[in-house]
Formats: sequence, C-alpha cells, structure tokens
Amino acid sequence: MTSLDPKLVAVRKRLLNDFSFYAPSALKIRTKAGEIAPLKLNNAQTILNDAVEAQLTSEGKVRIIILKARQQGLSTYTGGYLYFSVSQRNASKAMVVTHHSDSTRALFDMTKRYHENCPEILKPHTKYSSRRELSFDVLDSSFVVATAGGESIGRGETLTHVHASELAFWQKSTALENWNGLTQAVPNTNGTAIFVESTANGISGIFYDLWKGAVDGTNGYVPVFIPWFTDPDYREPVPDNFERTPDEIDLAAEYGLDDEQLMFRRRKVAQNGLDLWNQEYPSFPDQAFLTTGRPVFNPDKLLSRLSETEELKQRLALEGDDWLDNARGELSIYRPHVAGEQYVIGGDVSMGVRGGDYSCAQVLDSKKRQVAVWRSHVHPDYFATVLYALGEYYNEALIIVENNSHGILTCTRLGKDMAYPNFYTEVQVDKLTDRETVKLGFTTTSKTKPLIIDQLRAAHRDDELELNCKVTIREMLTYVATETGAMEAESGCFDDCVMSLALANHIHEGAWEPIESTDDHYIEMV
Repeated sequence: MTSLDPKLVAVRKRLLNDFSFYAPSALKIRTKAGEIAPLKLNNAQTILNDAVEAQLTSEGKVRIIILKARQQGLSTYTGGYLYFSVSQRNASKAMVVTHHSDSTRALFDMTKRYHENCPEILKPHTKYSSRRELSFDVLDSSFVVATAGGESIGRGETLTHVHASELAFWQKSTALENWNGLTQAVPNTNGTAIFVESTANGISGIFYDLWKGAVDGTNGYVPVFIPWFTDPDYREPVPDNFERTPDEIDLAAEYGLDDEQLMFRRRKVAQNGLDLWNQEYPSFPDQAFLTTGRPVFNPDKLLSRLSETEELKQRLALEGDDWLDNARGELSIYRPHVAGEQYVIGGDVSMGVRGGDYSCAQVLDSKKRQVAVWRSHVHPDYFATVLYALGEYYNEALIIVENNSHGILTCTRLGKDMAYPNFYTEVQVDKLTDRETVKLGFTTTSKTKPLIIDQLRAAHRDDELELNCKVTIREMLTYVATETGAMEAESGCFDDCVMSLALANHIHEGAWEPIESTDDHYIEMV
C-alpha cells in the first residue's frame, strides 16, 4: 500500500482544523469591485477568528456575540466558517437566521458562491440545493437559512452551528421565541458553535441583554467588539486646509486616529448626523447602544452610576403585617432604615398579571437617596396592603400613588378603607360653584406626566438623586422621547420604576400643595 505524502497529510489536517488557512484556499467572495477573489481575512475577521480559536481551545465550543461597525465582513466570515464546518464534517447542520428576507437571500447566495467555487478536492457532493437549503449526501450534512418572524424556527431541529444575524433588528413580537427555539436546538457539546452578530438598536431587547450578560460574564458568551477604525478602508483624502476640531483632537489621542480616518468620520457625520454615525460606526460599545432613540435621561450619567450603586443590603418579604428576611423578597433594601428619618414613597400600579407591567414602590429618604424598591406582580387591592405596611415601616412615610386605571382601587383601599394617615391628596374645583373636593392620589394626564418626568430629569441632571437600584437605572436608560414628543418606555420595555420614582421625587420637592383639577374621575375622600 502506497503511503501518503506527509506534507499532503499535514496540509489536509490543517485545512480541516484551521479556518484562517482554509478560507483563502477554498472560499471565494465577491469583492466591492465586483470581482471573485479568495477570502483573505481582514483585520476585523482576524480579530473574530482569534476569539473563535481561543474559545475552542479553552471550552471546545463557540459561543460568541459580536457588536460591530457596518460592513466589516463579519457576516462573510461567519457564513464561511459555517460552510467550512458542515462541508468538511459528517452529520453537521448549520442554520443562518436574519432579520429580513433580502438579507437571508444575500447570505444564502454567498454560501452557494462558496460551494460553487470550492476546489473539487474539498467540495462535498451535493444531494440537492433549494432556495433555503444546501444538502450534502455523503456527509449527511446541510446548510439552511431562515428569516426571523416565524414561530417554528429551530423547533424540532438538531443543529450544530447557528448564526443569528442582526439579532437587534429581529421582529420584537417573535424575537424571544425565535431565539429560544434556535438556541435550544444546539446541544451543549464540543464542536458546536453559536454566533450572534448585530449593529446596535437601543438599550433594550435580546441583543442588548445578551451583550451585557457576555460583558458581565454571566451567560457563557464571549463579547467581541469591532470598532469602525479597525477597517483600513475607512479613510478619505485630506484637503490642504484640514484642521482638527477639538473633538477630533480628543478622538485622535484616545484611539490613535490619523487625519484620513478623521476625514472619513467628518464626511459621514456631515451626511448622516452624529447620532447615526455613533450607532453604525461606534468607537466603543456603549456609544453604539446609547445613540439609538432619544433618551430622556442622561445616558452617560446613568451608565456611570451603574458601577457606583450601593450594594444590595437585604431582601424582605411581607408576611402578614411584618417585613421578614427572604432571599426572594420583593423589597430590595439599599440603605438601612433610620428611626426618625422622613421618607417618601411613590407607587405605580399595574393590573397584576404575570408577564405584564409591574406594580412598583420607590422609597426615598430626606436626602433623595433611593433606600428601597418594592416591585412585583400583585393585584391592585393587595398592593394597597403592601404600601400601608411599607409606609408604616418607613416611619409613616408620605405616600403618593397614581390613581389612574387600576390605581383607583389601590387609592380607595389605602386612603379610604385602610385610612393611611399620610397619603397624597389633590383638590378638585368645580368651575361653576368653586366648591372644593379633596380627592385621593395623583392623576396622570397629558399635563401632569411631563411635569413629574421633567422634575425627575432635572433632579437627575443636577445630581440631586442617589440611584442604587440597577433595574431602575436600566428602565431610565430605555425611557425615550418619541417623534411626537411623548415620553415613554421603548417598545418591549417597562416604566414602572421610572413612574414610581417620578412620583416620589415629586412629593419630595414639597409638592403637597393641592393641584386644582376639573377632572371628574377622582375618588372622593370621605
């Protein structure tokens, strides 16, 4: 029997195990100039490949999330890596899921180009090829694409390799279900790979949560950030009269940028605006997330505070009339209770249905420090019981509760039936008779909501508030101004912490003076 050439054996082994060697040898791409050329890894692709190799070495599998600037070839790399994996190994199945059908088609066309131009010695025999699947019969392997939005992505499948492309832009109503179905189809075994890549799309959603979990080291994913200046092509010729602005001087010093790179940035900003530039061509991760939407509260200050909050001291649960230690208690304590201190409590009421909005109570001390937060899904009637006990615990604190919708029941129960002694009231004035009627709770209207939010924004801006609850801070990060001027939580996010904090801040500022109103849906205090 003729022995194989050791050099050929070594080459074959390297082709099977070294993607950076395999790519320029076997894969062809369409360049920006429209030419078919070998896939030679660029700077961004090399950074990603190094992360892949490091995780394979340390863990035996790949779980990577990529936050990137635009058009750095990372989808090209990932598509090539998946084709490499399923075309050279038995019983492998890769799936690529994108946010839009056009993107799905483009990535699949790229994969078919890889296959069509693959050297015969490395090219597996094709069983069949369709608009969404490429199957190899001898290997019993396949490559499949899908578009996010359906209900059954990944269900019933066993996948070895997954690429979730532009996850931040998946349809929000089905994104979580799609993601869960996709990832549950991948066994937690050596040789498997899950790639998540996207540009940013605000401080909310699956992609943001995955990224933060990866950065915090809590979800097993390795974060890979690729800033815009990694791409050597992102530069423009510099005119003779070019002078750096103060911002450009700072950027050049911080990131080592030259004038051609600064010129590229300057022209892009002139074309599309600074916010879009920061989102699509970020220099650091938080910049990408923060510039989407129109945040009401200063995001830089909020992000800075996330790392400076007081440690959670204690969790308590209401048992009867007493607050008892409980690791799963709904009341989070950040500062100890002080006898004789004057506290204020703001309450936001929800329907109490799991999966929906929360009922939330914020406790501030006399220095506007966030000392405790209660948050859970409870019936509006029981929330009154919670607030009564919370108010008693905090030295008969001043309590303000929104009386809209489900809050009517909470206010009636707390202020009338239970007769809590320090409850916020308003005065309704009859325009015809000038008769004044005392009413329970705070009514949120198109006039009063901007008032309390603006008060909260000013207090945060002027460093009057000490925020300690990370849930509250993250809600403030996703509280935005819409195109119509309304202020609300981003789609898919909550605002119960924001609203209850705004109410607590409102009465903290001495806003006990009655608000005159002619609304007729108040609860009359007897």
